[in-house]
Order: sequence, then structure tokens, then C-alpha cells
Amino acid sequence: MNPPSPPLEAAAAPILCTVDVVLLTLNPRLQVALLPRDRAPLAGALALPGGFIHADEDADPRAAAARMLRAKTGLDCPYLEQLATFGGPGRDPRGWSISVAHVALVPAGLLARGAAGLRWHPVDALPALAFDHAQIVAQAVARVRSKSQYSSLPVHLCGERFTLPQLQAVYEALLGEPLNKVSFRRRIDEMDLLEPIEGERTGGAHRPAQLWRLKDRRPGALTLTDRLLGPAVLAP
Repeated sequence: MNPPSPPLEAAAAPILCTVDVVLLTLNPRLQVALLPRDRAPLAGALALPGGFIHADEDADPRAAAARMLRAKTGLDCPYLEQLATFGGPGRDPRGWSISVAHVALVPAGLLARGAAGLRWHPVDALPALAFDHAQIVAQAVARVRSKSQYSSLPVHLCGERFTLPQLQAVYEALLGEPLNKVSFRRRIDEMDLLEPIEGERTGGAHRPAQLWRLKDRRPGALTLTDRLLGPAVLAP
């Protein structure tokens, strides 16, 4: 007599896999883009732009995040990086889920191109958010402020053309402290990242300021975020 067959193992519940994007701008405070959810669960609650990864369309989580940004905010952001993965059985009432969170930066000058439903809120005065999105925003803000101490990340909040005082003001807004003008400009010059736009200055009768841009914008060329400014930026 053959022994009884072992019971069939129950099929595991599928894990929900999404991307969420912390889209930040400086206008004039650091702000994050939020959208009211248009479906259950938590319909009507404010949340980060995000959604499910499309296995037949997205090459990787970054591609999914870029697609989601375009679809939900109408923006192609000049800076997008993976932040962290958030997961667990309790973050979504639909079941065990993971979200590959990203952080994106957009200059304030591009905001008019965004979707009409976007709601911008200062990161230090957030309303109640769906799921664990408040935790994701906090980690993204900490990442941006940390990298602003040693890298060129803040330039992506400046737009295509900017003056050096504007660039320094962005650093100062993110870091929450003034920077020494001479030290700041010396480090910018040493890294050889920018070039003046010939014949273009800001308006004004008294010493108009030179406009600058990234030095090399060819495909594959290093961007500002590929090169470090170094800690001397904060030197007195």
C-alpha cells in the first residue's frame, strides 16, 4: 500500500511590486509633489507619484520610475536616482508589498509644464500621506541634503542657465547655512564643470551677472552629478 501523498503546498500570495517617486523642487523652500489617490485603497489620500512596475514594458525600476513620472506629473526630470526599497506585510492593505523608491529633482522654472493635479507641499510641513510615503519623503530629503554637502547634485534645481549666486543660493537653501563665496567659487572653478554663456548676462544697470551652463552636454559626457565638489565647499 502506497503511503499517502503529502498535501499540496498552498500557492504563495503574490507580492505587490511598485515604484514611488519623491519629486522635489525649490520654490523657494524645498517642496515635494503629491497627488490625491484616485482609487482604493485610501482613495483621496495624498500620495507620491507611483504605481505598479510593468514587467512587459519596464527594463528596470528606474525605467518604471521615469515612465511613472511622465504619466502622472507630465515632467521629464533632469535628475532621477534610486533611493531605497521599502517593503513589508503592513505597508499596503492589499498585501505584502515592496516599493523601489526614487528621488527626482526639477527646477522651479519647469513646474508650469507639469500636470494640473500636482500639489506641492514644503517637506518640513507635510500633510498626512498614504501608506509609508512620509517615511519615504523623509529619507529622500535626508539623502538630498547629505549629498549637497559634498556633490554637485543641487545644480539640477537651477535650470539650464544660472548665475553663480543662484547656484550658491540653491546650495545654501538645501544645507540651511551660508557658504563662503570665495571658497564656493574656487571649488566650482577647480572642478571645471561649467562654462560661461558668451554674451549672456542677467539684466540690470549695475554689474549684470554672467550666465553659466554645464560645460559638456554630449550624450555620454559626465554630468555635474558624476563629479564631486568636495568638502571644501563648506570651508569658511
